[in-house]
Amino acid sequence: MKKVYIFLGEGFEEMEAVTPLDLLRRVGVDAKFVSITQSLQVSGAHNVLFTADIFFDEARKHRADGIVLPGGMPGTLNLLAHKGLCSLIQEYAKAQLPVCAICAAPLILGELNLLAGKTATIYPGIEDKLLGATPSESPVCVDGAIITSRGPGTAVPFALKLVELFAGKEAAKNLTDEIVYRK
Repeated sequence: MKKVYIFLGEGFEEMEAVTPLDLLRRVGVDAKFVSITQSLQVSGAHNVLFTADIFFDEARKHRADGIVLPGGMPGTLNLLAHKGLCSLIQEYAKAQLPVCAICAAPLILGELNLLAGKTATIYPGIEDKLLGATPSESPVCVDGAIITSRGPGTAVPFALKLVELFAGKEAAKNLTDEIVYRK
């Protein structure tokens, strides 16, 4: 079974975290929320309290098949400020394991110099934070092992792309029908 970690910092965008978790779990992927705080309880940007499955140190010890970075403010900046997470992101990128970021979170990949020569997308108006990348307005961009998406409104197509990546095209197609998602 594939394993995916979704990292939560205080002030994350709730839709961008729960949608990938929900859809990945529906197809049998072992998706887990990972708290980068000192508590398993992490509050989103709109004061919705989530309970993470594990702490960062546990995620650090057990490699997943990919990682997801939800956006939101100040959640994105809190993820960027976590030195251990930034190191882990770089390790995954170097190993060509999927690093997936949505909304403002692709700016973390820019700051870590992981977007050079890639096409990526980000929340409208902050394209200048995609350091080294060719900005795109696509809802979801896949360039090698880097997957980016634009914001809360693209959470479902982003999550479906992750389902395709971690569970296969057939699983994504079946899930699209199951959740009655239409483009």
